Amino acid sequence: MHTADSHDLIRVRGARENTLKNVSVDIPKRRLTVFTGVSKSGKSSLVFHTIAAESQRMINETYSAFVQGFMPAMARPEVDVLEGLTTAILVDQERIGANPRSTVGTVSDINAKLRTLFSRLSEPNLGSTNAYSFNVATVSGKGAVTIDKGEGKQVERRSFSVNGGMCPHCEGMGTATDIAIAEVVDESKSLDEGAITIPGYKPGGWSVRMFSESGFFDPEKPIADYDERERHYLLHAEGEKVNINGTNITFDGLIPRIRRSFLSKDRDAMQKHIREFVDRAVVFTVCPECDGTRLNSAARSSKLAGKSIADVCSMQISDITAWIDDIDAGAASALLDSLRADVRAFVDIGLGYLSLERSAGSLSGGEAQRIKLVRHLGSSLTDVTYVFDEPTIGLHPHDIQAMNELLLALRDKGNTVLVVEHKPETILIADHIVDLGPGAGRAGGEVTFAGTVDGLRKSETFTGRHLGYTAELKDAVRTPTGALEIRGAASHNLHDVDVDVPLGVLTVITGVAGSGKSSLVEGSLRHRDGAVMIDQAPIRGSRRSNPATYTGMLEPIRKAFAKANGVKPALFSANSEGACPVCNGAGIIYSDMAFMGGVSAPCDECEGKGFQAEVLEYRLGGLNIREVLDLSVTAALDHFGAGESRIPAVVKILKNLAEVGLGYVSLGQPLTTLSGGERQRLKLAVHLSAKAADTAQVIILDEPTTGLHLADVENLLRLLDGLVDGGRTVIVIEHHQAVMAHADHIIDLGPGAGHDGGRIVFAGSPEQLVAGASSGEPSLTARHLAAYVGV
Repeated sequence: MHTADSHDLIRVRGARENTLKNVSVDIPKRRLTVFTGVSKSGKSSLVFHTIAAESQRMINETYSAFVQGFMPAMARPEVDVLEGLTTAILVDQERIGANPRSTVGTVSDINAKLRTLFSRLSEPNLGSTNAYSFNVATVSGKGAVTIDKGEGKQVERRSFSVNGGMCPHCEGMGTATDIAIAEVVDESKSLDEGAITIPGYKPGGWSVRMFSESGFFDPEKPIADYDERERHYLLHAEGEKVNINGTNITFDGLIPRIRRSFLSKDRDAMQKHIREFVDRAVVFTVCPECDGTRLNSAARSSKLAGKSIADVCSMQISDITAWIDDIDAGAASALLDSLRADVRAFVDIGLGYLSLERSAGSLSGGEAQRIKLVRHLGSSLTDVTYVFDEPTIGLHPHDIQAMNELLLALRDKGNTVLVVEHKPETILIADHIVDLGPGAGRAGGEVTFAGTVDGLRKSETFTGRHLGYTAELKDAVRTPTGALEIRGAASHNLHDVDVDVPLGVLTVITGVAGSGKSSLVEGSLRHRDGAVMIDQAPIRGSRRSNPATYTGMLEPIRKAFAKANGVKPALFSANSEGACPVCNGAGIIYSDMAFMGGVSAPCDECEGKGFQAEVLEYRLGGLNIREVLDLSVTAALDHFGAGESRIPAVVKILKNLAEVGLGYVSLGQPLTTLSGGERQRLKLAVHLSAKAADTAQVIILDEPTTGLHLADVENLLRLLDGLVDGGRTVIVIEHHQAVMAHADHIIDLGPGAGHDGGRIVFAGSPEQLVAGASSGEPSLTARHLAAYVGV
């Protein structure tokens, strides 16, 4: 018999997913609960892999057996009891697909409302909403319609037409591909001398004989001497009929051949040398027909309040409200109000600087998550469980306030809001806190506290002790050894920026989201000699890549295993001779389904270990190769630091991994499971381990506090200090006030986002920035940093 209030709780009993240690906890419904703890303490295992996963699995089971047959099978999480679940909606940081047709407008549904608006009110009016869509082509033809006339079925022919808005030249992509001729032919040579430089086109081979024996060219004549007609046939001819040695064939020039042979194929499936050729030869340009708008001339000529739908999509979203106010709504007033609310939500969440035409694939993980949130704010669903994964990533303290208000708004609509978060600003607004730990990985997996914020403060947990942590302003800042001069920077929203970035010190570049920080770094700093940018972008590689392979430490480990056991090193690679023959060393069997998400399950042959059974008989220091790969970085330091398993080269790499805060990561953890912050710190560790590390004197980091617990920020500051004291210049794009306070120099961009930003509003020491907070017009950064350090 349940208690009366059990309906207001999500009850978890005996959760053992991943590293959770029989966790039992009650989570209040229709409240905002924040889950805290160090990285890999078990937060995601509890929130995503247990609560959200079981909710999704149970929803899938409500579908018919037929529908379930097309859906990925989901195993029940390792948990004894889960009660009180409601529909879970995951609002994560996964990038919004790489579909080149997806834009901010299409994924947020604003484009759909705009098309409806234009189809009702624009002049000249094109009628249907499809006429304003760049994803619908204009087509016509004949279709067969079957009609029953009472004396058997007859087929009646009818013509049809679809009036779409797609630009016919670029097919709604907004870009056209051009071929760099210099990468295709060497004009100083003749065909017989190897003028064609496309992979596979060798003199004497059939691909070149098609040209040299076609009759259109003198095979001994240099391309530079070709007349206009010859150049046309060489490069652009299509469908010409020629006879070579008695065989009639269709002749095409090099450009059509490249488009057909290379550009129509999946880039990732190409061989490396072909991919490199395509990257050199293919130039993407703005479509000359639609000027990048993706729309045909009819859609561009249809206007509403003086603007076409293309004009509206190119505007900064925060400016769209003024255009809406100029529209005489009439019967469309409800639609206009809905559109106005969507625009206001974008501005409130700090994304007003985007445009609707912006490619969805170019958004950061944080931007993608906030766009998903905007979509859910307009939903009429209530009593839903919303699950967020660090929603403050990429946000300035000013923007975090707006995010907090939106999280509370979702809660106030009668929803349960679960948030995994490290930032104290969001922890402090929680109705309920669940703190996991006490450590990471196998040292975590327990609930160390559950209760209110005040209770967490008084607790002796790791998070509780650090909740009030603030870094103090430096007493004295380092003296620069020189400067990197930036003059007239104007990429994206930058307004001819002139600024000096000091050498030999720690510089923090800050400002609200969209203020121009990344534009300044990407356009003016990243590609300078001696500079290395260490970002959070995904690491290229397959599911098989892991910290051991990526850092290079697996090589000396394999050699040590081989030497100790008198066998070949290749046996100790899951990608070589030692691999399980069933799963090919992956440890998991993947079933990719074109129409649904992929399904994975542990390999039955090797029980998920990835190696042949006989390979696991060989040991080094008492452990087999699988057990070594399962070690955390911290445990591996002990294992390879002494005794018969001592390997100094491996210890050096492991120390760098521990120094950047990755002590909890296992050596064999797939890189695809690492967060953006973890990927950045892994790249930094590899850079520090490399022999060429000393040649890069300028290190640029993009929000290195991403995913870090409050306590780990202190370790990061020590690491940054070590880099600077070692003679390097460190430049950090960062919002965390602790990093700002610790800087030698701050460059603050703003004052706002988009066209309201792009200017230097402050450059100097943190102390000078805080001193200006009491002036008449302090920057947003100055106000928040002053409040943080208690000034």
